[in-house]
Order: sequence, then structure tokens, then C-alpha cells
Amino acid sequence: MPGMKLKHDVWVVVADGEKALFLRNEGDEKYPNLEVFREMKEENPPTHDQGTDRPGRFNDGPSVHRSAVQETDWHRIEKERFAKEIAERLYKSAHRGDFERLVIVAPPLVMGEMRKELHKEVEDRVIGEVSKTLTNHTIDEIEKILTKE
Repeated sequence: MPGMKLKHDVWVVVADGEKALFLRNEGDEKYPNLEVFREMKEENPPTHDQGTDRPGRFNDGPSVHRSAVQETDWHRIEKERFAKEIAERLYKSAHRGDFERLVIVAPPLVMGEMRKELHKEVEDRVIGEVSKTLTNHTIDEIEKILTKE
């Protein structure tokens, strides 16, 4: 949803599965000035570094055939848990009345998990969503991407 108007005091949450930036527009619609006021980080190594065993196997009944069980994707599970943590933090902030409008920027997997976990009180304040990974961009680049026409 590029080309959005970021009013004064709008919150922008830029997240992925390991990092979340909470930004507030200290400027106005014409000259946005996003400033970081909170950052969340989570260590999330690849699945092969988190798992301890090989995938399991099981017998297919009385025959001699054996089937493999899919390995648990610990990296994805951690991304989902982190998205839930972000949603919970947003709920607490919305409940306190810390923000009126919210823009969420996250890759599709994290965005989907956050949508599932967002409380109605937060959902009502979401004015835009961008399905992109922008956590490694500078604040100036994020402003340009969100406001370009």
C-alpha cells in the first residue's frame, strides 16, 4: 500500500521473525519523520541449529515399509511466536490508548501470524499493511517506501 499518508503520531511497526521496530511519525503527512521509540529483537537460529535429532520414522502397519516424519521447523515456530509477542505488545499499548492509528509492515508469514493474533482493539486502529521485509532498511528508506506515490 505505497503512497499512504502518515499523519502525525501514527505508529508504524516494521517487523520480521527476529526484529521489530516501533516507529512514531513525529512529522506530518507532507513531511513524515519516523522515529524509533522501541525495538524488539529475538535470537532465531536456523532449524538445523535448533533441532537435536534426525526426523523420526514410523512403521506403516504390518508391512516392512517405514515412513519418515517431517522435521519440525523450529525457525518458523519461533517466527510465529515472535509475531504473537508483537501482537500482545500492540494490544497492551492500544488498551492504554498509546496510539490511534497503526501501519504494519512485515513479510507475509509474519503478517499472517500477526493478523491471527491481533485483538479487535488493535485491528480497528490499523490503517495500512505492507507485506514486505523492511527491518534492515534505514528509517529514511522506510519513509520513502511507505509514502512514495
